[in-house]
Amino acid sequence: MLNISHNKLNKTVDLGRFKSAQKVFYKEHFKHFNRFLLVFSIFLVIILFLPWTQNVTGKGYLTTLTPDQRPQTIQSPIPGRIEKWYVREGDFVEKGDTILHISEVKNEYFDPNLVERTGKQLKAKEMSVTSYQGKVKALNVQIGALAQERVLKLEQAKNKLQQSKLKVVSDSIDLEAAKTNLAIAERQFERNQQLQEEGLKSLTELEQKRLKLQETQAKLVSQENKLLASKNDVINAQVEINRVQAEYTDKISKAQSDLYTAQSSQFDSEAQVTKLENAVTNYSIRNDLYYIRAPQSGYINKAIIGGIGETFKEGQKLLGIMPASFDMAVETYVSPIDLPLLQIGDEVRIQFDGWPSIVFSGWPNVSVGTYGGKIVAIENFISDNGKYRVLLAPDPEAEAWPEQLRVGSGANTIALLQDVPIWFELWRQLNGFPPNYYQNVKQTETAKTK
Repeated sequence: MLNISHNKLNKTVDLGRFKSAQKVFYKEHFKHFNRFLLVFSIFLVIILFLPWTQNVTGKGYLTTLTPDQRPQTIQSPIPGRIEKWYVREGDFVEKGDTILHISEVKNEYFDPNLVERTGKQLKAKEMSVTSYQGKVKALNVQIGALAQERVLKLEQAKNKLQQSKLKVVSDSIDLEAAKTNLAIAERQFERNQQLQEEGLKSLTELEQKRLKLQETQAKLVSQENKLLASKNDVINAQVEINRVQAEYTDKISKAQSDLYTAQSSQFDSEAQVTKLENAVTNYSIRNDLYYIRAPQSGYINKAIIGGIGETFKEGQKLLGIMPASFDMAVETYVSPIDLPLLQIGDEVRIQFDGWPSIVFSGWPNVSVGTYGGKIVAIENFISDNGKYRVLLAPDPEAEAWPEQLRVGSGANTIALLQDVPIWFELWRQLNGFPPNYYQNVKQTETAKTK
């Protein structure tokens, strides 16, 4: 029954005479308990004002600091068939050691003497190039000889033309002399004829003058014929010059055509030589690819394709290898809301899987079994899991990471942020607020110095 009246029951009724009241109100340990609660409350209030380190937690795994130190798979750039394994899983191999021997599966490469036969074809084609080069040289010499001969022939024809022109001039002078002689003979004949008619000259002398006149006329006709023949020789000399020019032009053009044909064949042979050289190089490199070698020193992890006689395609994974020397790092992921709080160089505490630890996320100095790290890279593009990737390297000023760590094992990370009172952190957590935004101390000091 509830006591809802204004009358105080303990004032009207003496509870001390009841045994139950005596056991409840008059025991010393209840007084001690009340004192304990008071002290505990005071201690709890003091704790609320203690510093608390805000942090961003993440989960990731161990990896290596540089990409070339991470576990990798070995592929073959050509398809093939497995013939022999030279290693076992877990073996250590040096860079360049032979791991696997494969054989060819494409019929165009089945010939074991393919490189030698292609080399013979290359030599034959090189000799063909040499022959064409000799033919080109011979045709160049022939063209030079024809050009020189054309010059001499043209010079000879021009000389003959000049001689013909001079002969025309000489015959023209002789013709004029014959005309003058004919005129003199005609005047003498006319005078003698007149004197004979007058009786001063005899008929015999007249006949002699007539005979001389006829001879002079014959010489004039003969000289005119010579002049016409000389002019004809000039024309013939000009025709000869044109004939020589045309003849040697035709010969030189034909020789040049043969030269261009030889050069075309030479260039085609040189192109084929280049193709054959490329083929010989490719075949030699392909023969070297029949032996799969270790790209770097490391341990053989797993044979992805095993067995003898098993075929594979080009680029298909054959086996995995782990580099022998590497710099350990942690790859962790943080939520997008926490990404602006992280900066390169921030300190991070790491808890490795399999290593016992006692973690107080807000009191990193009290935590036991965690190791220090620093942020060295923050990805700018979100990952497939909806978080951002952050790469951590060992902190050189903190305790060294265990040597027994292996790439791929899990790790929990705690990125340390600003120090705040515990009551503030509880208030932030209850309200779902993000940690405080802040600037790195080193960056702030650098900015002040500038």
